[in-house]
Amino acid sequence: MAAPPTHTLNDSRPLPAIGLGTYPMDDAQAERAVAGALGLGYRLVDTAVNYRNETGVGRGIAAAGLPRAEVFVTTKLPGRHHGYEETLASFEESRARLGLDYVDLYLIHWPLPRVGKYVDSWRAMIKLRDDGLVRSIGVSNFTGEQIRRLEEETGVLPAVNQIELHPLLPQEEARGLHAEKGIVTESWSPLGRGSALLTDPAIAEIAQTHGVTSAQVVLRWHIQLGAVPIPKSGSPERQRENLDVFGFSLNAEEMAAVADRPHRRLGGDPDTHEEF
Repeated sequence: MAAPPTHTLNDSRPLPAIGLGTYPMDDAQAERAVAGALGLGYRLVDTAVNYRNETGVGRGIAAAGLPRAEVFVTTKLPGRHHGYEETLASFEESRARLGLDYVDLYLIHWPLPRVGKYVDSWRAMIKLRDDGLVRSIGVSNFTGEQIRRLEEETGVLPAVNQIELHPLLPQEEARGLHAEKGIVTESWSPLGRGSALLTDPAIAEIAQTHGVTSAQVVLRWHIQLGAVPIPKSGSPERQRENLDVFGFSLNAEEMAAVADRPHRRLGGDPDTHEEF
């Protein structure tokens, strides 16, 4: 299967249009899943310190045997390491676990506004980027107000904001701000993990029309929104299916129908959620 198309980030670097999520895999599961996914054509792999599987992800990347430049690796700073020096130290630990000379995308996992150190962490991430240890820097679960604060205090916008995004939470306001600022939206929990989304009759009907699965319809919905979904799967068959979403298109009516449902969060609220 061909490698997926790419988006161009605001720092001019290419980001694959779909990736492999690894939460909540352990090291052994992550190693197998990452090696297999890269063999199928995935080129974006997403992990985090708090997933406790960076070592396995790194082993999976090594096992796949691809040139380093072909694999786009994302990891994330945990809440307990917010702060300038803490961020620099945490990154070195991540880099060592991954076994990599550099990381393609480094994200602040949650803003933790009550702690109030995310701007300090952002300054450290700018240094890591400028030193060549990180290629691109971004955030996860940040609100528009928090993104504007980063821009106002440092002059540097995130390349990516990874947020909870699925048909139960379409995030129109956030996506609008990202488009205005040139920030790529990444979707975590793109298939609405833990919900009944994939058994929804309206989505199943659209899937039948196109000869695809409900999951493929939902992932195609993300692609056409311009968002980058990172579905998690350890199954080679499911990984292949999730990657195979570039051979059909949803029309405007189908796009509207996918998100035509009561909207709700399945995860934490960025203004209050604390994950250390």
